[in-house]
Amino acid sequence: MAPRPDASTRLTSAFRAAAARMDGLAFVNPALEVEAVGFALWNGRWLGVMVTPWFMNLTLVCADPAAWRPLAVGAKRRYRFPAGDYEFIGAHDSAIGDYQVCSLFSPMQDFADHATARLVAELARAALFDPANAEVHEPSTANRSPGDAEAPPGPLARLETELGAPMSKRDFVRGRFLGGDRDDRG
Repeated sequence: MAPRPDASTRLTSAFRAAAARMDGLAFVNPALEVEAVGFALWNGRWLGVMVTPWFMNLTLVCADPAAWRPLAVGAKRRYRFPAGDYEFIGAHDSAIGDYQVCSLFSPMQDFADHATARLVAELARAALFDPANAEVHEPSTANRSPGDAEAPPGPLARLETELGAPMSKRDFVRGRFLGGDRDDRG
């Protein structure tokens, strides 16, 4: 069975209509547009990033009804990617149908322009499929021989040192290293 058509058009249309109703609200960034970024087939689903003036979400939409497992609005499900497990929340819109989201940014006030938001969306989607972004648990030092040399810290460890706090893969994908507080509602 051929997959359902790319959901980008339906998503963009539905969120543009919502954006028109929300115009002028304080949490809406007027420098941003609604755009479906990088949607492609993944395990019988359309996966991409929705960018709006008020949120940026990883978004899953049914492509193959046989592979799609509906999720009640507000219910949660974890999906495994090479970069680790991510939790998605069920949503529904009359124009889109059932879909699932994983919040990356909300609100979007830290983005100065749409080109930057699109770039972050592209990088976040690509980061899902890079196993180097997976959280690695440090091996126990209990089994180390006294002569074992300690490996130099990797890029995530160096970033954590600079930030002065641990960073999860979700913090990385959400751009915590950019500075400022992030809220994951979206």
